[in-house]
Amino acid sequence: MYLITVFGNLLIILAVSSDSHLHTPMYFFLANLSFVDICFTSTTVPKMLWNIQAQSKVITYAGCLTQMYFFILFAGFDDFLLAVMAYDRFVAICHPLHYTVIMKPSYCILLVLVVWVMSVLNSLLESLTVLLLSFCTDVEISHFFCEINQVVQLACSDTFLNDMVMYFATVLLVGGPLAGILFSYSKIVSSICGISSAQGKYKAFSTCASHLSVVSLFYFTVLGVYLSSAAPQTSHSSAVASVMYTVVTPMLNPFIYSLRNRDIKRALKRIVGVPVM
Repeated sequence: MYLITVFGNLLIILAVSSDSHLHTPMYFFLANLSFVDICFTSTTVPKMLWNIQAQSKVITYAGCLTQMYFFILFAGFDDFLLAVMAYDRFVAICHPLHYTVIMKPSYCILLVLVVWVMSVLNSLLESLTVLLLSFCTDVEISHFFCEINQVVQLACSDTFLNDMVMYFATVLLVGGPLAGILFSYSKIVSSICGISSAQGKYKAFSTCASHLSVVSLFYFTVLGVYLSSAAPQTSHSSAVASVMYTVVTPMLNPFIYSLRNRDIKRALKRIVGVPVM
């Protein structure tokens, strides 16, 4: 699954970069999403595979903090980028005549840079607050990676500041992008309903169907993790749910974006030399 995730997303990046027809805002954001999905999965899965191979579940304190920092960084970037992609679809469908003026290359790059800065600052803040905690010896994390909630719960010192920072980050970094996505799609649905022909409605909806599928998969799996972690005696089910959005979702994204996209299929055919289903 990890190899499929890496090679699948690399193919999307190569397809977008090598085909001039794909040098558009939508595919620019898609290439960034594929890159982040590779990094996101690589923060946890290689260490987990090494643990299985070596029959050892040990991780150093520095290694745990590093894994936590990059996991929060790429998860936040993924979250923000999905909101930016929803905004791109909103402009394309609701303001088609002004699309090229609004979504010019410099503006798209600026959006990605803003997403990077916000993700880095959030990850840095949450990781630094963990440094303030003290831990007892022989700490065992009931997870397959250093998930921040699990780590904070094992601290021997007061975790009030950490809890406040995590709650604030959840509201701002999860609730904010989700609100933006819902707002964008409410406007998109309203615009599609105003199209008279059925063919026009289908064409408009098909341009955002892949993104909507990825958004649903990402948020439903993340929601499943937090619902399972809130229930008692569900550390195993929480870990299983975490696999869904750390491994399964990044693996499925290339398939979701390529199976129904003729431009991606054509570019992939040129790269691999064989037709793509």
